[in-house]
Amino acid sequence: MLPIRILVATTFGAALFLSAAQYANAAETPLDTAVATGAHLFATATFGGNGRTCESCHLDGGKAPGQFNDRKLPSLVNAAAIFPRFSRGAGRVVTLEGQVQGCIKGALEGTPPELGSPDLIAITAYLGSIAKGQQVEIGGTPK
Repeated sequence: MLPIRILVATTFGAALFLSAAQYANAAETPLDTAVATGAHLFATATFGGNGRTCESCHLDGGKAPGQFNDRKLPSLVNAAAIFPRFSRGAGRVVTLEGQVQGCIKGALEGTPPELGSPDLIAITAYLGSIAKGQQVEIGGTPK
């Protein structure tokens, strides 16, 4: 049988460890969770479409230039910093959310998440995270 001091010390140490682990998990904010979810969706979600994901065209999580069919695409590192912007193709001003929906509907041939939905919020939160440090240039040019 263990001496009582060792038993108390072991129990106290285990409780302290569990408390620290709970605190570490609690330190993750809802925004951190949305960004992580968005990164996951960007890499894996097909939105019921043709099997492509956002990362099929926008390489390295959108951080590198990509390609759709024969069309070269810029990286998305400043996407969150340049929207809203005028789209010549659409003939109107589009938001980042609208652009994401358009890509999902067009290139992925999927069903885009609704405005205000957790999935669309997560994807735009992720795009905002990779734009950290970029100069805000509403209507600017993708990099």
